[in-house]
Amino acid sequence: MAYIDNSAEASIASGGTRVEDYLALLKPRVMSLVVFCALVGILVAPGSINPFIGFIAIVCIAIGAGASGALNMWYDADIDRIMSRTQNRPIPAGRATPGDALALGLVLSAFSVMLLTLATNWVAGGFLAFTIFFYAVIYTMWLKRSTPQNIVIGGAAGAFPPMVGWAAVTGTVTWESFALFLIIFLWTPPHFWALALYKQGDYGAAGVPMMPNVAGEKSTKCQIFAYTLALAIAAFLPNILGFSSWIYGIVALATGAGFLWFAVKLLVSPEGADMKRAARSLFTYSLSYLFVLFLALLVDNFALRLGVI
Repeated sequence: MAYIDNSAEASIASGGTRVEDYLALLKPRVMSLVVFCALVGILVAPGSINPFIGFIAIVCIAIGAGASGALNMWYDADIDRIMSRTQNRPIPAGRATPGDALALGLVLSAFSVMLLTLATNWVAGGFLAFTIFFYAVIYTMWLKRSTPQNIVIGGAAGAFPPMVGWAAVTGTVTWESFALFLIIFLWTPPHFWALALYKQGDYGAAGVPMMPNVAGEKSTKCQIFAYTLALAIAAFLPNILGFSSWIYGIVALATGAGFLWFAVKLLVSPEGADMKRAARSLFTYSLSYLFVLFLALLVDNFALRLGVI
């Protein structure tokens, strides 16, 4: 946990941690999707919010997401050194120390929560604090290394941002905001288990009990299909709850069918190179799925408010 070798310490001492390395500690690529989903939560929530306050809310959610990423990199520095996809992160690459990540994560966590509470309301601020705690402590420090259900339960942290955005506008948590949470929550297992299928050697070497390493490839493929089917159904909740129209419904149907097609292709793929290619294809598709679905909800909502449909 949070390990760095002496040579890396010396490298940092001689060159110093650069601004871009501090930014990398915030996991900007992960943050971008989190921020977009939170923005959709703000914009489709009933009522209105001052544009400047809305901007502050988005900045706070982005900072909170970045703080979670920094705390994750602090705690996971030991296994990040082992896994090929994380070896170039600032700490294992020797461009930052665990102390850098810990200090950055704690300071940004406190700042983002306090500012969001002052700018909007205590519900949104408290929800953001809980989201950071859930990701950094419940998922990173407990679930990730102890159970193959780590992604299922821990995935809730990544699904909270639209609810935080919704609460920033309304001061409440509603079934509509929970529907947005559920979509992301059900998306998370097939997204990450597809990655784990073609990176299971990395997770095995690091001792992380991801589903393919514990339950095997066949079971993982079946569970990916089951979650994808549940996701394709849950994607229609905005229509069922009445805060979207046929525009979003068509996109939900098309993107859900595409996700199911990739899940079936993975399900029937034989072990070996074919399975890894199918898993990579599903993972790649899942990256754009959530963005397209939430973008469709945003466009649909604007069309409804403008009376176009």
